[in-house]
Amino acid sequence: MCTAATYYTKNHYFGRNLDLEYSYKETITITPRNYSFKFNKVDDINSHYAIIGMAYVENNYPLYYDAINEKGLAMAGLNFPGNADYKEIVDGKNNIAPFEFIPFILSQCSNIEETKKLLENINIAKINFSDELPASPLHWIIADKEKSITVESVKEGLKIYDNPVGILTNNPTFDIHLFNLNNYMNLSVEPPKNNFSDKLNLETYSRGMGALGLPGDLSSASRFVKAAFTKMNSISGSSESESISQFFHILESVYQQRGCVHMGEDKYEITIYSSCCNMDKGIYYYTTYENSQITGIDMNKENLDSSELINYNLIKGQQIFIQN
Repeated sequence: MCTAATYYTKNHYFGRNLDLEYSYKETITITPRNYSFKFNKVDDINSHYAIIGMAYVENNYPLYYDAINEKGLAMAGLNFPGNADYKEIVDGKNNIAPFEFIPFILSQCSNIEETKKLLENINIAKINFSDELPASPLHWIIADKEKSITVESVKEGLKIYDNPVGILTNNPTFDIHLFNLNNYMNLSVEPPKNNFSDKLNLETYSRGMGALGLPGDLSSASRFVKAAFTKMNSISGSSESESISQFFHILESVYQQRGCVHMGEDKYEITIYSSCCNMDKGIYYYTTYENSQITGIDMNKENLDSSELINYNLIKGQQIFIQN
């Protein structure tokens, strides 16, 4: 299970928690402008926007979990089991495999409006990467520097939702997540007033009681509400340090600790990594479960006109500074 978010200060930020009980050998992967993207049912794209993100690279193909391009468009795929419904090949459509969806959008779109235009002719098709890597059931959040959308391929077809919250988790469908926020409109960062009865002398006895009822469990519906409340009430300075620190604190509000979500046998779902991308500067920041130090990789320090993938292994061991 996962949580993705946007956050805007002086610059614009996008990232996610990846919550799973296992990990592939994912790397921070930069796809330069002249890497040749191969697609199953549409023409290859040989020249495109440069991309940086988290990917599992298999047979020299970046299977992106989340990424941004050099124009500041960002995208992430999140688990969507039971609801994701991929289609048969449709003549006259751009038939895109789920694992091709992030590269197809980020390689050629610079903002949400261009993305929506491209989506008009997209069919997300039942195409596996390989027998060993079948298509994952996903839905996606896509964001530029002003707005975000959610894209879901479901039984009824391809659904595109405006996402005014800038948050996405997992099941149920996005429209239900958004409607569910109506149940929490009473939450506040302010101390509560006594609306229970004017015949009782009820008083606050602790700070933070205005948010009584805010979910704290790790279900996807609860994480959506918790992340939305935290993000939409977040305040930080506009510097890079303050902004990325606040972004990681937003993600930490729905962080999964080992032992709290049992997946059977000795497996537990954890937040394998958290990411924060500066959409303006092309910098990918991350932490891992064992390493809470923020590490950053700047795509603009690489040769973006290359044709070869650039990979950075994650620093997973805890980095501790002994001050004395």
